[in-house]
Amino acid sequence: MTELGPVAWPPAPMETERLVLRPSAARDRAAFIELFASSEVRTHLGGPRPREELERAVPEVPGRRPGVFVVDVDGAMIGTVSLDRRGAERPGHVLPDAGEAELGYMFLPEAWGRGYAAEACAAALAWFADALPGEPVVLCTQTANHRALRLAQKLGFTEVERFEEYGAEQWFGVRSPVTPSG
Repeated sequence: MTELGPVAWPPAPMETERLVLRPSAARDRAAFIELFASSEVRTHLGGPRPREELERAVPEVPGRRPGVFVVDVDGAMIGTVSLDRRGAERPGHVLPDAGEAELGYMFLPEAWGRGYAAEACAAALAWFADALPGEPVVLCTQTANHRALRLAQKLGFTEVERFEEYGAEQWFGVRSPVTPSG
């Protein structure tokens, strides 16, 4: 996230029933490289990047920037959850000036199918709602990514529009902030 506004970063690690969401550390470098080099992980994200290129490009402490959480199980990184500001130049916006927070995530294939993504994304969304109350969060995924579409709906995102980007049809949804009643 380029700007979190008044939010201090990094926040204290967050614990869920099975996971810890925390800032990245040097020990996470190999898992970051694996995420970006994996053809399975990158199927709907523009394809894998060459491992040799990643070995040269990934910093000693990767992902150390506002909005990026490492998802940890028993001390090992299994994925990431991010809340980045959606660029004004991209299609899909719900605010007049753009810049919405956009939820993103990637998990290593061995972590798939266990509900970790739902648990981690729900924790990050709860943190965001508390840190920046009233701000909507958007999510964009290829319509071909059926798992991501199911997760988006499970997390409370509703479809706003579909459009073509990166050579594929994209599903764009919003999770509106909960307005306190009474």
